[in-house]
Amino acid sequence: MSSGKSSLDATIETVARFQGREVKPDQFPDRGYYYRSDQFSFAKVGVPGIYLDDGTDVIGRPPGWGRQQKEEWELKKYHQPADKLDGSWNFDGMIQDAQLDMMAAWLVAQAQALPSWKPGDEFEAARKRALAELKNN
Repeated sequence: MSSGKSSLDATIETVARFQGREVKPDQFPDRGYYYRSDQFSFAKVGVPGIYLDDGTDVIGRPPGWGRQQKEEWELKKYHQPADKLDGSWNFDGMIQDAQLDMMAAWLVAQAQALPSWKPGDEFEAARKRALAELKNN
């Protein structure tokens, strides 16, 4: 998760806690995944979004196993001919992820206020400009 950027962090943490899950910050911040994500286009114009990435902790596997698998996949398969679905993929966490997304969206839709950037975030100024433009139109 790209954490520390907006009020949406609290929403995600609430839902994850309800599910008995843990939210961790970006485990690969040096790779700039958030800045290459679909959500980045929204962030550039001031719209906060939820960016979640798969974690590296895997139930039933020793610490570090998931990280090793992710790094090996990126090195040997990502955007290469071998980058395809195969029988080794495990989708057990996908249902929990989909439920987290749905519950978070419901909470955002029910909230009294729009999601906002945390003060000083790099995208806060774009949000303020966008809201000011709406008032002027």
